Amino acid sequence: MSIFSYKQLWLGSKDYMMIIFGIALYAFGFCAFILPEEVIMGGVSGIGSLLYFAFDIPVAVTQYALNLALLAVAYKIVGKQFVLRTIFGATVISLMIGIMQPLFHELLDGKPLMQGETFMNVIIGGICCGLGIGIAFVHNGSTGGTDIVAAMVSKKSNVSVGRTMLYTDFLIISSSYLLFHDVEKIVYGLVVLFMASWVADQIINTNRQAVQFTIFSSKWEEIATAINNEANRGCTVIDGTGWYSKQNVKMLIVMCRKIESVTIFRIIKSIDHEALITQANVNGVYGKGFDEVKLKMRPRQQSSTTTSDQTSSPVEEVSPSGHPKSLA
Repeated sequence: MSIFSYKQLWLGSKDYMMIIFGIALYAFGFCAFILPEEVIMGGVSGIGSLLYFAFDIPVAVTQYALNLALLAVAYKIVGKQFVLRTIFGATVISLMIGIMQPLFHELLDGKPLMQGETFMNVIIGGICCGLGIGIAFVHNGSTGGTDIVAAMVSKKSNVSVGRTMLYTDFLIISSSYLLFHDVEKIVYGLVVLFMASWVADQIINTNRQAVQFTIFSSKWEEIATAINNEANRGCTVIDGTGWYSKQNVKMLIVMCRKIESVTIFRIIKSIDHEALITQANVNGVYGKGFDEVKLKMRPRQQSSTTTSDQTSSPVEEVSPSGHPKSLA
């Protein structure tokens, strides 16, 4: 097996380990803090909680059955790759909740980890769930649930994924009133939804943030080669002139993830301790090696100008002197 294959295997294994860790964190927050407080959160976990309190059906059973049913419906719409990836996440989260729910129920006698602190349990549970979802998503994982519904809707309509998930989760949380007849439970459920969404966004966006380096160094060739080989990032070399020294200089422009910036600094400083470096945060970097631009492009409209109009009207071209000159 080649070095490249080993590297690919390690990266794939690392992703799966982080997905499992993220899902375990989600299950911990749900089973130790949210479920004992009888708070209904969004997603398939929320539906599982409703059925658990109404009919004493384990959340893991309901969750796995609903995920499989949704995936069966979504198979032709969202594609094989999404379904296979989601089956793994749905299986792991059902196993984790299936283990942790009876475990915490036995250890804590059906009470939350922080007894008498409903609001704190809701906040901590929401943070744990958000962290888990964010970690799993960053490593190309999916826990299923409303993700599947949102993916199907976004394929068939212009409604965004985020809006679909918000509507679905709000409907699930609001339905808890039919079971508990308590508005306070709905408020706590919305707090969990807000906290989990906000924390997950922070984790995902932090991973996607990018920075731009501008590097001035007489050893620019060594630095550029090292960045290519060690950080696996490209460099752009730009010619410049130092106005104080009146000497020609080379500038390196490097784009990288924010989490990779320490690696870039170490490479530069190990080669040229006197290098001049600027670092700037950028809102987004799109293209090869970074994020993909996802836009719905409008079809180009053909020009209404006919061939006869083009031949009958002169075309103006600007001459070097700045005056337009007419071409027949």
